[in-house]
This record gives sequence, structure tokens and C-alpha cells, in this order.
Amino acid sequence: MKNIDVAVIMAGGKGSRLLSITNDEIPKPMVPVDGKPLLEYQVEKLKAYGIKKIVMIVGHLGEKIVDHFKDGKDFGVEIDYIFENEPLGTAGAFYYLKDKTDAKDFMLVFGDVFFDMDFDRMEDFHFKNSALTTLLAHPNGHPYDSDLIQTDDTGRVIGFDSKHNVRDYWYDNMVNAGIYIINKRLLDLVKEPVKTDFEKDILANQVKLGANIYAYHTPEYVKDVGTVDRIKATVEELKSGLIQSKNLKNKQRAVFIDRDGTMNVSKGFISKADDLELIPGTIDAIKAINKSGALAIVITNQPVIARGECSFEELHNIHNKLKTLLGEKGAFVDDIFYCPHHPDKGFEGEVPELKFDCECRKPKTGMIEEAVKKYNIDLSKSYMVGDSTMDLETARNAGIKSVLVDTGFAGNDGKYDRSCDIEADNLLDAVEKIIKDFR
Repeated sequence: MKNIDVAVIMAGGKGSRLLSITNDEIPKPMVPVDGKPLLEYQVEKLKAYGIKKIVMIVGHLGEKIVDHFKDGKDFGVEIDYIFENEPLGTAGAFYYLKDKTDAKDFMLVFGDVFFDMDFDRMEDFHFKNSALTTLLAHPNGHPYDSDLIQTDDTGRVIGFDSKHNVRDYWYDNMVNAGIYIINKRLLDLVKEPVKTDFEKDILANQVKLGANIYAYHTPEYVKDVGTVDRIKATVEELKSGLIQSKNLKNKQRAVFIDRDGTMNVSKGFISKADDLELIPGTIDAIKAINKSGALAIVITNQPVIARGECSFEELHNIHNKLKTLLGEKGAFVDDIFYCPHHPDKGFEGEVPELKFDCECRKPKTGMIEEAVKKYNIDLSKSYMVGDSTMDLETARNAGIKSVLVDTGFAGNDGKYDRSCDIEADNLLDAVEKIIKDFR
């Protein structure tokens, strides 16, 4: 990392869900993952990105951690410790942390998280936004039982959605992953060493006060391995190379997907969430992309915004419905890029400032170019799936392979060339053919 060389690891906790492995003889962060303690993986990854000093906050069986790492020299870093004689939650020990580091900004990592990511990108995002705290956020396959983050279009956090809430609404699949960059000023908010919840007691209040709290969104591998099943899955993904490949320092494969007529039933341009109906097989298709390690990225023209037929707020609600329906079945899209513009005028209620010939509206490639920059995508190994010849033209303009599905316009608009690399009955058929080509 360029400016941050200190990390804090929350290495307490009993790990009650891991008792069949730990037998309460080793602390939760020392649980073995493919024969190596989880905490050792964390130290190695942090060191690789220039972290020189690590402060471990330890509690239950913390002496086992100290015995293993000692002063950290054998692991190429300097390690110091804060001992919790009684549990202080996820932020109470910040009171003692003030005297452990002079760093202006530092990393905070929860001790039950396995990760492999490009921290330089997160650091750049943090300083670009002059953030008091930056949370790492990502979509996952079980948002329905996860704490979620609510953000605006810039990534600024506007609220938190607890997994204990009764969610009778559509929600964004934006999960708090347990990795943060924190400005030291935040530590001054912890006035005494009492049990304190970092998210509920500190961050949520700061958001209400308008502080610069941001969420950095990434599709990289960051997983809570606090259960036996999750550890087993992580070991499999580690051995397969999937975990390492998703680090954004490496070029990524992507499947770009049109929305209307490809993922959801074609009903013209929809303007309310009630009208979104997924085409059968869509969820299985997205799950297959997730499993393959490729990025699933939606690319959609939404001129209903410029026409004044749908607000930005309702479009987000439509997309939240899409994410909710996918997440309920263990699937997720990595991102959604949309174009709100429309060049033609004359619509009642249209938004004048959005009525122009932009660079993002398909078949132009602005949305794809933005995704490439954000996620280090290799277009030569990527695909565009859509239901119209405009989607095919977009693929040609971007230099990626094209797939035409027969669930919407089916390429009969007549405006662009209908030739494509792959024809498919629907999105699931398309993805199955793409994954065969991956191999």
C-alpha cells in the first residue's frame, strides 16, 4: 500500500460455530485453513501490501496467538497486542489503540475473514473521498441473512440494514465484509473501554451526522469463514485457484448481460419494480457465472429516466428487486451499469439535462469501458449477452464475443447486423455455452 503501513486485527472471539474443529483449544482466528492458521494467511496478505506493523486485539485463548506470532519478526512484520480481559465488542478496544499507533490511517480486519484482494485500489478510493472510514463491501450468495450497507451512487454510506430487520422491501446486495480503512480521528469517539459495536454505536451515528463514511465495492474474494462449511468451501476454492484469480491485480473475465428481454421478461421499458419478472433460468445462469469465477455485469440502457417515466430512485428499487430475487436463491450480479440518457426529445415530463447523445448508451461502449477500468477486465476473454442486434453491435464495438438469446427482440429490430458468435435459447443456455468456451 502507498500510504498505509499499519493494520489492526480483531483476533478475539470464541468461535462457537467452529467447536468441532477448535475443541475450544485454539482461538477462532487460529482455525486451520488447508493446514495453516487463518490468522497467518491474513498476516501474509497484509505484509505483501506493505503493512509493517500489526496490532492484534486478542481475548479468549489469546496467549495461543502470542505464542505463535510472538513479536512478528519471524513473519516479517512487527506485532503488538491488546488484551481484552472481558469482551469489548468490535470497537471497545479502540480506547487502548490510541496509544498503539501514530498512523493517521490504518487497516482494520476482522479475524474470521479470508481474503485475497488488491488493497491499493481500496486505499486510492479511501483517500480520493477523504473518508473518515471506508468499509469494504461486496455482493454475496446469502444477503438475506447478512448485514447490508446502503449507499448513494458515489459509494457514500447513507444507512445500515441489519440482518435482524424484517425486510418487506427490495434491498441492495451490499454486504459489510469486515475490512476497513479508518482515519485515527475516529478513535477519539471511544471515550472509555466499554463494550461497543463498531457499526451500530459508531458508524451508524457518524452517518446520521453526515460524516464521510464510504463503502468500497469489490467482487474480490472476501469471505467470513466462521463456520465449518465455509472453511471447507474456502479450501476447495483455494486449491482450485479461484481465490487468487479474483484479485483485481489479475485480469478478469466478464459476462456482460443486457437486462430487459435477456434477464427479465420483455415488457418494453419498465418503470416500476412490480413489472420486473425474471425469465425462467435466469437465476441458474447467474449462479453458473458466479461459480465459474467470471464477473456477472449488467449493462442496460434505461431511457425511461430521461423521458421522465421513471425516477432514479425507482430504477434503484427495480435493480434492488433483481438483486433480492437473485440473492434469495444464492446468486448475485457483481455490478449494474445503466445509461439514463436519451437523445430524442418530445416526451411529456422529460428531463432536459439527460436528453443528449452520450457515450454510454448502447451500442456505444461507455458502460463497458467504465467496467473495464473498475474491474481490470480482459475484453478478449469476455462476452456480451443480449436479445437485440444493438447488443451485438455493442459487443462488436467493444471487441468482445457476442451471444444472442431468443427471449426478447431476438435480433429482429433490423437496424444492426444479426451475426453473432453464439446463438442461444435463453440466458441459461447462453451461459452454459460460454462456460464451455471458457474451458
